[in-house]
Amino acid sequence: MEINCKNIKVIGFDADDTLWVNETYFRVAEDKICKLLSQYETPNKIDQELFKKEISNLPLYGYGVKAFTLSMVEVALELSNYTVSNQTIEAILNIGKDMLNKPVELLDGVEEVLKTLSKKHKLILATKGDLLDQERKLEKSGLTNYFHHIEVLSDKQGDNYSKLLNHLDIKPSEFLMVGNSLKSDVLPLVNLKAQAIHVPFHTTWAHEKVTKKEMNGKAFITINTLKDLLKLIN
Repeated sequence: MEINCKNIKVIGFDADDTLWVNETYFRVAEDKICKLLSQYETPNKIDQELFKKEISNLPLYGYGVKAFTLSMVEVALELSNYTVSNQTIEAILNIGKDMLNKPVELLDGVEEVLKTLSKKHKLILATKGDLLDQERKLEKSGLTNYFHHIEVLSDKQGDNYSKLLNHLDIKPSEFLMVGNSLKSDVLPLVNLKAQAIHVPFHTTWAHEKVTKKEMNGKAFITINTLKDLLKLIN
């Protein structure tokens, strides 16, 4: 498959794990809470319960570090039969605060790619998560000036993208999305007849994984690094 650049008016970029490191910090946090709660359950059981809690809380809390922290607190309470100490709860809250205070680590070639493409193309940022946290990361990243528009979505499903494209006043065929998540950044756009490029990150949250059946017949391009984008788009 080749990218048809002639009709592309806007190129959208995901943020977390596409432009900068994010999921790695969640894996580290999961290891920390497993150690904190080791007297109550095995690491595998804690991981399972935390994931289930995150998914059940999505409609209420949404995505992001704050939602993740609240889910960790709830799991600690439930697995301990509500006997967990105040000190442990404080330690869990500090895990969340530490995540929110992490420096923004850009992935290789990000600024070069954005700088090059922004000279000829209109770029937007389309991410999901907590608004305040995403604004903080974007400001720290130093990438703000490369984007014509910035959108923090509550979720990344077809309806969310349709509203975004309507806001941008473009057709799906005039939009190209670039991101690390097949579930959030690629398949919803392909289903809308837009174009999409998948840039895998080395770790993926279980909720973002898709089956071979879901990918069957879907046309998109996968590249190894964001720098490879410059070979496809001129």
